[in-house]
Amino acid sequence: MLRDILRYKITYTLIAINVIVYLFTSFYSHSIIDMNMEVLADMGALFGPYAVGKGEWYRLFSAMFLHAGITHIAMNMFSLYIVGRGVELYFDTKSYISIYLFSGLLGGVVSLYMHPYSVGIGASGAIFGIFGALAGFFLAHKEEITEQFKLFMKDFAIIIGINLLIGFSITSVDVSAHIGGLFVGILGGFLLSKSLRFLLLYNSLMLFLLVAGYYYLTTQYVQVVF
Repeated sequence: MLRDILRYKITYTLIAINVIVYLFTSFYSHSIIDMNMEVLADMGALFGPYAVGKGEWYRLFSAMFLHAGITHIAMNMFSLYIVGRGVELYFDTKSYISIYLFSGLLGGVVSLYMHPYSVGIGASGAIFGIFGALAGFFLAHKEEITEQFKLFMKDFAIIIGINLLIGFSITSVDVSAHIGGLFVGILGGFLLSKSLRFLLLYNSLMLFLLVAGYYYLTTQYVQVVF
């Protein structure tokens, strides 16, 4: 087990952070099963009137580590455990962290645009991002690994389909953040698997999109919310 943790240290670190935050949230919510929405909001959940209206943009980051209940975090951490270890095999530390964070952050921006009144939480946008990174990797190298590419894309379609079905059937799950994170991850996976020289380009592009999203939401969001 220790050897596995040392081999996939980024994935296990992310899981540990999410679990620790969940335990704090459950303490203040007085429940380990379901979290109190007011507590989630106080701890940094993504909520339009706060994130945009009050300029609390840190919520794009903090919301990535908050979960609504035991089922929510269990599902996300299991997905992170499965997908994250695969990403650590194909990508270096900087690439993994960049894709994970930008997928979660930009997924949050998409969520704010699509659902201005909803409370957004969860690591699923970031997890969809690193899952997308694997798809980007296989797309970039499909000619060299034809059979593995076909098998992966089949599994990819099934897993994405199941997660989207769950997302559309559970009102508290934000599918828009999933889709936003997925596309950010696919782009990152494709570029960074080609060459690490694209890391600066990718980070710069994602920062530009965050700034552009900030500018757009601050100029348009008031009309939607207020």
